[in-house]
Amino acid sequence: MNIYLELTRKFNSGRVRAVLAGGQAVVLHRLAIMSKDGDWILREDPETTECVLSVLAEYGARYRFGAPLDVRWLEGGWSSHLEFQWQGLRVRTDFVTRPPRINQQSLQRLWRSVEGQDVPFAGAADLADMKKTNREKDYAVIGELARKMSDMDEQILHARSARDLIALARQHPDRIQRLTGKRPALAAIEQGREALEAALDAERRQLIRANEERLARYMEASKPWAAAWPDLSRQMERLALPDAHQLMVQRAEMVLPFLVPGGWP
Repeated sequence: MNIYLELTRKFNSGRVRAVLAGGQAVVLHRLAIMSKDGDWILREDPETTECVLSVLAEYGARYRFGAPLDVRWLEGGWSSHLEFQWQGLRVRTDFVTRPPRINQQSLQRLWRSVEGQDVPFAGAADLADMKKTNREKDYAVIGELARKMSDMDEQILHARSARDLIALARQHPDRIQRLTGKRPALAAIEQGREALEAALDAERRQLIRANEERLARYMEASKPWAAAWPDLSRQMERLALPDAHQLMVQRAEMVLPFLVPGGWP
């Protein structure tokens, strides 16, 4: 049994509340065999966070460093992290309601698209945008996701292979011209493969820097919280998750800001 799929079904009992993202979504797109962690996009309402905490409490979950699983922080782009032991495995669970680089319009479209799925998971285009991190390995995943996109515009906007883009330009020159304003690297197609590869490399570096800067804003905002965390973590160790969550919220209200300017999307 895949514990992450099982958790997703439990989170969504009676109502769609959670969509798998990250590595587990890559697995469901058949681009990887397994992933060690679970990442979910949650609906941004207290009923959802209460349900998720209730499910995790059944497994004896404990908080890892991050924001409380509380709408006030989640709507500011913060993430919540918990873990538990299951059949000898360390199960790590990460939650957001506003994933990086996904705007509100895209989020609304995502929720509409997963209605009726047994295990809801992020579509290829949204997942590709979320994968624009500061990890080099994620850009290979983006390229493979692009090849699975049925929407030709999205495929052009996300492709990481110069050869793929040159082939797409031959088939859809008008689309390339129209989308160059959204993706300036496309302008290098007419200059040949070497120039396009250089433009794609520069684009990747720019995306990596942008994510590093986004993370730095959250790290700076969380410095007082990081200082308080070791003592708080020790106190929460002896508490069941509902009580630990309540204590964590009380402490976070004093030092962890709800909103980080420039943090989302």
